[in-house]
Order: sequence, then C-alpha cells, then structure tokens
Amino acid sequence: MSEPPPRVVIADDQALVRTGFGLILAADGIDVVAEAADGDEAVDAVHRTRPDLVLMDIRMPGTDGLEATRRILSGAVPDPPRVLILTTFDLDRYVHAALTAGASGFLLKDVTPEHLVAAVRLVRTGDALLAPAITRRLVERFTSRADGTPAPALHRDLTVLTPREVQVLQSLGQGLSNTELAARFALSEATVKTHVARILSKLRLRDRAQAVVVAYETGLVVPGAGGTTGDPRSST
Repeated sequence: MSEPPPRVVIADDQALVRTGFGLILAADGIDVVAEAADGDEAVDAVHRTRPDLVLMDIRMPGTDGLEATRRILSGAVPDPPRVLILTTFDLDRYVHAALTAGASGFLLKDVTPEHLVAAVRLVRTGDALLAPAITRRLVERFTSRADGTPAPALHRDLTVLTPREVQVLQSLGQGLSNTELAARFALSEATVKTHVARILSKLRLRDRAQAVVVAYETGLVVPGAGGTTGDPRSST
C-alpha cells in the first residue's frame, strides 16, 4: 500500500505566491489542504486540517511566521506538522530563530518547481535537511546579535553522546549530507543514519535542522571561522 500524499498548508501574505506554490504541489499529487495570509490564519489552519507540513513565510502582517512557528511547534498542537520556512536569504534575519523554534529547514522564495516538490516530500520524512551548506551559511550569519555579541547558547549536554556521535554532529553543523558523512568516516549510509537518529534522540531534537543549530550554539562549530573548537565535552 503506497503512502498517502503529503498534506500541506501554505502560509504567505502574497496570494500569487500561495496560488503558484499550490498549483505546483497539486500537479505532483501533493494535497494543499489550506492557505493562510498571516500567522494567526496559519495556526488556525493547522488546528483545523492537521497537515503534515506547513510552508511558512516569515514576513507577514500581524502575527509573523516566526511567532506562528513557535505556536505550532510549542506543543499546543498534538503531533504537530513540520514547518518549512520560506525566506529571501539576504533579508530575513529570523531564519536562525525559526530553526531554533523547531522549523525543519527552509526554502528560498525563488525555488524551482522541482526543488519545491522534492523539499516537501523530503522534509515530511524528516530524513534530510535541505540545502545543508546554505543552512550552514545562514546559521553562521545569524548566530550573533546585531551588535556582534554571540547569541545565547542552548547549552545542550553533549556528554550523552559518544565520541563518534560528537564527530558526526560536528560534521552536520558543517553542512555535510549523509553521503558526505559516510565518505568522511568510511561508514555506510545506513550506519550514518543510525548515528544521526541516536544524536537526535539523545539530545531530544526534532530533526537535522535543530542539530545544525545545536552544533553552532554549543561551540562545536564556530560561526564564520571555517573550523571547529574540538570536542566541548573535554572543556572544564
């Protein structure tokens, strides 16, 4: 029996964007169950339709996409959907906050139809973070406040991880895919997926997007430095 198509809510204040994305998804058999023009409508649509995924614009009038993402993923909605953020990259300074709030990744607004469809299907599974290298650059750019001081760290306890799991988390923070992780550590992709799953479970993370954020916020990867700090478990 084949898996049912993803059920999606599209939240964007531009009707043309909602319509365009909806037509692209519907053409590939993806079910658009609701549209929303602001964050309040998005939260209401999630409660009403219980979708698998929300395509969430950040900049909307009234309640923006960031606040809507927090509400949806805060536990107020049982078995909440995954949230895929829509961003213009150069302008949206809230991507890091959205990922920290639990968003599963992001898409650029000029995404191709093929990439949009692939993104929805991949994020629904939770197996992969889309465009990891771009996500890494975004996290590097926005993990500091406007005055240049570091943003508050999550202080996740990495002592629960094995040395290999710390290495894998560090590489996730550097933007490596499963294929690249397998090559770096001379492991099978199945073994890499097992390591990633254990990291997410031990750190109580929703998906790889949050793992990237944690890698930066714990100092495992240094924003903008192009390098790492080593294993923070050994620090005093």
